[in-house]
Amino acid sequence: MIIDFNNMVFEDYPNFKGGEKQLTAKMFFDGTNRIMSAYLVPGASIGLHTHDVNSEILFVLKGEGILLDDEISHPIKAGQCAYCPKGHNHSLINTSTENLEFVACVPNQ
Repeated sequence: MIIDFNNMVFEDYPNFKGGEKQLTAKMFFDGTNRIMSAYLVPGASIGLHTHDVNSEILFVLKGEGILLDDEISHPIKAGQCAYCPKGHNHSLINTSTENLEFVACVPNQ
């Protein structure tokens, strides 16, 4: 299956997971798995949340920020990947002056 983000429309998700500002994303969801192409504007964040029933893989395409991984702060930048296993928590914060662009996959299988 091909998921063509080029033909999808960005949607805004204010205060996503309790974060600051908004997440802007193109999301594919088949009822089980979620894949998104997204960005955070400067100062925006995804709130700290726990993956109780799934995991998440996040690959940064452009920009830089801070990843909270089980509440431990790590710098993250383009070319790096973050993995949040089931049972753990994370947050993503754009601390730069440009958009933080990423692709994230939340498999529920």
